[in-house]
Amino acid sequence: MLGYILRRLLQVLPVFFGATLLIYFMVFAMPGDPILGLFGDKTPAPQVVEALRAQYHLDQPFIVQYFLYLGGIFQGDLGTTFSGQSVNEVLARTLPVTARLAVMALAIEFVLAIVVGTISAIRKGKLFDNVALIVALLFVALPIFVACFLAQYFLAVQLGWFRPTVGAQNGWGDLILPAIVLGLSLFATSMRLMRGSVIDTLNQDWVRTAYSKGLSRRRVIPVHVLRNSLIPVITNSATNFGVLLVGATVTEGIFNIPGVGNTLYQATIRGEGPTVVSFVTVFVIIYVLVNLVVDLLYGLLDPRIRYVK
Repeated sequence: MLGYILRRLLQVLPVFFGATLLIYFMVFAMPGDPILGLFGDKTPAPQVVEALRAQYHLDQPFIVQYFLYLGGIFQGDLGTTFSGQSVNEVLARTLPVTARLAVMALAIEFVLAIVVGTISAIRKGKLFDNVALIVALLFVALPIFVACFLAQYFLAVQLGWFRPTVGAQNGWGDLILPAIVLGLSLFATSMRLMRGSVIDTLNQDWVRTAYSKGLSRRRVIPVHVLRNSLIPVITNSATNFGVLLVGATVTEGIFNIPGVGNTLYQATIRGEGPTVVSFVTVFVIIYVLVNLVVDLLYGLLDPRIRYVK
């Protein structure tokens, strides 16, 4: 087990260097001058432009900028935004907001996927299963921005059940509506995975043996069937967690959530290389660690899984 964990942690290194180099190159290759973009329609003095270029190392070749950035990373310095803020402070302010949103959305997705997927598998081909399939297809086909606007208008504006926007007050309760929208947009795939996994598990010989020994369905389904059917759903949820960290930009924009998505989008527009690369680097590390935890959970869920030394 320890050797497996060490090998997986060593795999973070090439992922780290590859992701940072690729993202930094893409930001560096973007058209336009980010320094001139800071002044809008105004024309700054050439001395001011050159001073800002030197301050942010934009007068250096790409590879020099990259190694300077890496040097700051290893010293715990993620860089400075063009507005003069530390990227560390920006990340510390925005990441908890998006993390809360992601955790709530995944919790909604996970619970709905398990409950609806299990019932659909038990009632395969019946009314509940068919209705669940139609609902899942609707959520898959519905664009996320349409779902956000519909939820915002009907549930927040018309019915008044939630706040239409989040803003500076972004506690757990304030993020319920956007979390519901994101959770429902993700639950369809996990639900179908759960349904297929439960159906496959129900057809196993050891499940029929459990029934033949006189165990009730209330005992067999939660203890034997669900535990061995969760691996596909957990794998998909781990993937969704990484997607939510960086992919909730539309939802954060519509609900005015001061999270990572909005900040990353604005940094991309302004061409702030250190901000974009630093955010992506942190997400890559988080994503790899989350997948490592999920891999370790496999052994707990299915005793047949063993890690090779």
